[in-house]
Amino acid sequence: MRILDRYLGNTVALSTLLVTLVLLALFFFIDLAEQLGDVGKGNYGLAQALQYALLIQARHFYELFPVAALLGTLLGLGWLASNNELIVIRSAGVSLAQITLSVMKLGAVMILAAMAVGELLAPLSEQYAQSQRSIALSDRITLKTNYGFWTRDGQSFINIRTILPGDRLGDISIHEFDKHYNLRVTTHAERAHYENNTWRLEGIVQSYIGDNGVTTRKIESAAWESLLSPEIINLVAIKPDKLSVWDLYRYIGYLRDNGQSAVRYEQAFWGKLVAPVVTAVMMFLAVPFTFGALRTAGMGQRLLIGSMVGIGFHLFNQTFTQAGVIYNLNPLLTAALPALLFFMVAVVLMRRVQ
Repeated sequence: MRILDRYLGNTVALSTLLVTLVLLALFFFIDLAEQLGDVGKGNYGLAQALQYALLIQARHFYELFPVAALLGTLLGLGWLASNNELIVIRSAGVSLAQITLSVMKLGAVMILAAMAVGELLAPLSEQYAQSQRSIALSDRITLKTNYGFWTRDGQSFINIRTILPGDRLGDISIHEFDKHYNLRVTTHAERAHYENNTWRLEGIVQSYIGDNGVTTRKIESAAWESLLSPEIINLVAIKPDKLSVWDLYRYIGYLRDNGQSAVRYEQAFWGKLVAPVVTAVMMFLAVPFTFGALRTAGMGQRLLIGSMVGIGFHLFNQTFTQAGVIYNLNPLLTAALPALLFFMVAVVLMRRVQ
């Protein structure tokens, strides 16, 4: 069985790698084409567009991996079927369950590799890509870090720790300097929201630094006149599906502690936790397809059917996710139900093949 595991694993892994590279190349050119519209704005040139399109491919890899695994398994097993190797393997007494187990062993390894990319590399590269793009497009944003982003507004330097949906901010610090760049006023606000073309700060603690020392006062709320618009802030805002599981978990806790709705982030959180299961289901689904309806099909037909199944699952999954956000459904249920339904379909097909 070790020889069979290795042979099937190498074949499916190679075909999955080729499919992944083709998909990433396609998405790279799509992303680059989208960025060309911003070339020439600010300091954003072709080199920055190429860098951005390249850096976000780690996220695409993680998002596309379930479909790539499905197509790779279909093509790998299909290639063996076309050469009658699967018939020889079955004639040697190897059951369909054993072949499926060999495929799923490889699936476990590939899933771990995909998780490492999706949870470690992708969030970092996405954040860096977004930060560099924002800096190039807007000269107001100067630095994006793990502790929020820094920006300059006239003689003031602003640090915003949290960007919330609906043009709202959390944990804002404003440092005002005189013309000699001596710190004169430091303002910290717990939160801010944008209304009537201006920011309104709430929960303010303001410190004045003078020759006689520091004086502090507390203000319930006040208007904040700033050239920093929500459009500029949205340039660096990271969408929920681009955060790591750990960052989502912490952010959900922050929103709950502040009485904010965390539905979108909970959906993204459970979606990421279920993603490895989705990949396993896709690979499992490819086995009965290969031994059943696509047993004598060509590579083109396998690609077509696999693509249709992958796109169908994606649309089905997106529909359930959006329904969960709109109707406030259980996020675990909406994340897991599409994978569960496709798994049940795979089990039915497997029984028919057997």
